[in-house]
Amino acid sequence: MKAYLSFILLLVVSIKVSAQKLDSIYFNLYTDSLKKGTFNYINVEGRYNNGRYLPLGKKELKFSASSGYFEGNSLFVDSSFKGDKILVKATSLQDSSLHLQRYIYIKRHESTEVLPTMNEVLQTPSTRKKPRRG
Repeated sequence: MKAYLSFILLLVVSIKVSAQKLDSIYFNLYTDSLKKGTFNYINVEGRYNNGRYLPLGKKELKFSASSGYFEGNSLFVDSSFKGDKILVKATSLQDSSLHLQRYIYIKRHESTEVLPTMNEVLQTPSTRKKPRRG
């Protein structure tokens, strides 16, 4: 009886322990260009063997780039960078055969729009209409 219970327990534990396996990785960029002088978030998603897609970070991937440096998933591009594009690479820490790379272009025209300060926004009267009661 003890051997039977031990076998059942071992079977349950082995089923529970079988971890999801990463099948493939994809870039899912929020923008088509990188900005100089700031951090740019590089979103990488992984497809697992159970069909789920999950975001991946520095615990699952090794990031590298032809210029700049990474902090987590964020690539900092120096404001003095003169090139047109940067090669970004992501490699799975579990399986180095799962890797991808992509050129991402640098934003050419900086925005000259002056945004309002927090005080200006807070001092501007609301333009929302209040709902009628009754």
